Amino acid sequence: MKKTQRTLQREDSTKKEVLHLAFELSQNKWKLGFSDGKKVRITTIVARDLDRLQEAIEKAKGRFLLEGDVRSVSCYEASRDGFWLHRYLVSCGIENVVVDSSSIEVDRRKRRAKTDRIDAGKLLNMLMRYHGGERLSWRVVRVPSVEEEDGRQLHRELEVLKKERTMHRNRIKGLLIQHGIAVKNPSDIRFLEGLESLKSWDGSPLPLDFKARTVREYDRLKMVEGQIYDLRKERQRRLENAEDPSMRKVVQLMSLHGVGVHSSWKFV
Repeated sequence: MKKTQRTLQREDSTKKEVLHLAFELSQNKWKLGFSDGKKVRITTIVARDLDRLQEAIEKAKGRFLLEGDVRSVSCYEASRDGFWLHRYLVSCGIENVVVDSSSIEVDRRKRRAKTDRIDAGKLLNMLMRYHGGERLSWRVVRVPSVEEEDGRQLHRELEVLKKERTMHRNRIKGLLIQHGIAVKNPSDIRFLEGLESLKSWDGSPLPLDFKARTVREYDRLKMVEGQIYDLRKERQRRLENAEDPSMRKVVQLMSLHGVGVHSSWKFV
């Protein structure tokens, strides 16, 4: 009986040998929170310095007396760093999860200073809870493959360019309204011809520098519209060829009544 108890205790202690690592990512520095389940270690490295990251991991293992290929788990919030760090950690044998930042619980009744150290510690605590069985403590993001992520670029670029097109149009309208002039469609191919004949509110010619700025803004607008046209042509070409499964799914969705190319592409 005693031998069985000692065996169970040894197995239990082995299970507890886990290195927890939480990242608080920022542009210039990364705050790292380590724990073996009992002690906590917080350190800072230069952002994206993978050599320093490996050194910090080894130092944490030494501090916690974790020997051999101890199980390592980590997490970080989904951010502009994307998923490259996740892929790197997985390639090192570390079990990483990318967390939806909006799902991290916050006590709104308590005001607290927001620092990287507090956030790294909180993430570390939640990581240990998550691997301790509290799977609903936050939402884990599904990490796409490199191919899936690359497939999103065309659609996302189109979205950005459309917003930029609206920005340039509104800026041209805003510039002209300063002289009492209202235009409906700055994208009109004859806009520059009409600009030469436009007069200010008092009938005087438009100032030269003002007119030059408006022309340059129009040139930027036409450049963006040209890129939108090229991307739409490329999108159409891919749909006509339907070389990969994702494109075939888009074509299938487009066959449904009321579902166009934009929605189908985005859904897929």
